[in-house]
Amino acid sequence: MKHILKFLTLIIILVSVYFYFALYPKFDIINGFSSKSIASHKFIADRSQSQTEKEDNDIPSMNLATSTLNEKDKSVNSKVVIFKNRTSKFKDGLGAILIPHGKENEPINIPKPNRNKQTINKPYPSGNLKPIDTIFNTIDYAKINKAIDFAFEDKHKTRSVLVLYKGHLISEKYAENFDKNSIILGWSMTKSVTSTILGVLEKQEKVNLDQKFLFPIWEDDSRKEITLKNLLNMNSGLEWLEDYGKICDVTKMLFIEPKMSKVQLEKQFAGKPNESWNYSSGTTNLLSEFIRNRFGTHQEYLDFWYTEFIDKIGMHSMLIETDYSGTYVGSSYGWATTRDWAKYGQFYLQNGMWNGEQIINKSWVDFTKEPTNTSNGDYGGHFWLNAGKYFKDAPENMYSANGYQGQRVFILPTQELVIVRTGLKSSSDFDMNLFLKGILSSLE
Repeated sequence: MKHILKFLTLIIILVSVYFYFALYPKFDIINGFSSKSIASHKFIADRSQSQTEKEDNDIPSMNLATSTLNEKDKSVNSKVVIFKNRTSKFKDGLGAILIPHGKENEPINIPKPNRNKQTINKPYPSGNLKPIDTIFNTIDYAKINKAIDFAFEDKHKTRSVLVLYKGHLISEKYAENFDKNSIILGWSMTKSVTSTILGVLEKQEKVNLDQKFLFPIWEDDSRKEITLKNLLNMNSGLEWLEDYGKICDVTKMLFIEPKMSKVQLEKQFAGKPNESWNYSSGTTNLLSEFIRNRFGTHQEYLDFWYTEFIDKIGMHSMLIETDYSGTYVGSSYGWATTRDWAKYGQFYLQNGMWNGEQIINKSWVDFTKEPTNTSNGDYGGHFWLNAGKYFKDAPENMYSANGYQGQRVFILPTQELVIVRTGLKSSSDFDMNLFLKGILSSLE
């Protein structure tokens, strides 16, 4: 009998150890994602908890979490059964912040960014006034409408499509419950915005692509040789695993770590700079920390993104959320209306010029479009490229800001086109090439 009891005790211990190390962290991530997503969609985009859970949180394992929304204190608490409660709190100007364990009752001591949302008195997209109705004889509107209707077939879960041609709004369509004022999470399209902020700093001669010694912690080892360009090209050689289906670097960063830049900052080499392209959300949040270090105060850092770029071009709907340390989550958490995402594409189509002001150098835009070594022509300076003809029926010089579940801002310089698509299905489920081909055929 004693042997049986010892055996059962051992089994219980082994199961408990497995549970703690394998399942418990997963619950932490599930609860973190659930509470953060519901809080952000509710208090930024004014979407209900039920809609968020049905649509945006409709991914494996998220239905395990039970979430409670508190409108009074603008928070959401999520838990899987009785394990690992996680709380996210909304703070005006900063978005919904995932709170570390044990800090739930402490105030969030991060200053609010100062913004200038003054109306730019020009027609959209150059300003914030009503767009000018324009009909082009060179466009087959029946074909463009057919391409857009394809995007809105139920199985594709498209939320919005907008097309700018020669600086004019020529087509715009929204799914039920969405319109031109709906604020949409761009996910990794935010990475491109982070690159733009560095472009502004470069224009102001505060950074340069070749600079090294980027972080004090790297100065006593070989990581000091990593350049700003290496980071922007996702070609630093630092180890990183980006797999949202498991507990790994990216999921621990987004849903556990209070200071997200720390995860990539502490990584060692897994390859060589400029020879080891590896897509890394950690790298972008490291760049956000690098930007933070260019300023004397936290307030200056928070203000700069808006005053020197976002609000300057009239993207007044945009909000970039911070982590618990107050650093912008430049990898993932940028929100804006479809019209403002399109305005962002138009800014690049105009080579960094906006209403007569060169906000970033044309050379920075050119760098953005240069294929990164070892990326097979797919990636540039925090933008995705078509140099490797990933989209076989789109031009090679097309480039884009890309986000999870098929968020896209396509920029087509030769055709003078900007195409935005937002939704809940990526290119593996939605034939983005066919969609682009249809729109391009309308110009032929």
